[in-house]
Amino acid sequence: MILWTAIALITGYFIGCLHGSTVAQLFSGINIKNEGIKNSGASNAAIVLGWKYGVLVAFLDIFKGFIAVAGLRMLLESFGMSNELVWTLLFVIGAGVVFGHNFPFYMNFDGGKGTAAVIGVMLALDWKLGLAGGLLMVAAALTTGYLVIGVLLLYGMFLAIAFWPAESMWPIGMALLLCAMAVWKHLENIARIKNGTEPKVYSVFKKKPAGSS
Repeated sequence: MILWTAIALITGYFIGCLHGSTVAQLFSGINIKNEGIKNSGASNAAIVLGWKYGVLVAFLDIFKGFIAVAGLRMLLESFGMSNELVWTLLFVIGAGVVFGHNFPFYMNFDGGKGTAAVIGVMLALDWKLGLAGGLLMVAAALTTGYLVIGVLLLYGMFLAIAFWPAESMWPIGMALLLCAMAVWKHLENIARIKNGTEPKVYSVFKKKPAGSS
């Protein structure tokens, strides 16, 4: 199990390091890590470059989370492992993807905040609950005007998947770790909400791409 866990974690990490923001930079010529709120996630891509780039980055980052977990699930089906071990390894590779997204080695371990990546992971773990979590996030963000509120509710659904349908205690532990990391990563957003400087969700739809006239 130790070998499988190490392979899943390392593989997930390097998949997570593949950032959608890099593709956005190829198209736009702008490194979003140097602009806006200074991270490489989809929300900052939308703030800096407009909602279309935000959608592009989100799709790519969701896809990497999904393909990592779904690919491992397909691989494990042929090994006859117990459900508990399968669920543990799926959460391990999912956690690796989120850590790789948040702490990519080539960005001095300062990447995004993991929201899109964890959506992809959730969709691969249980597409119904993953979709419900994504819709809950969008609904909360549009209702309150703040994406971070939707993100925290999304992680609540991720934790729910760790309790059920996942089996064993390891998924719960990893989900709690990722939830704690999400709160830590979004402390600055929470602080900006308190002082009234956090960008509203609606503002990205009015945003002109950087460099446009």
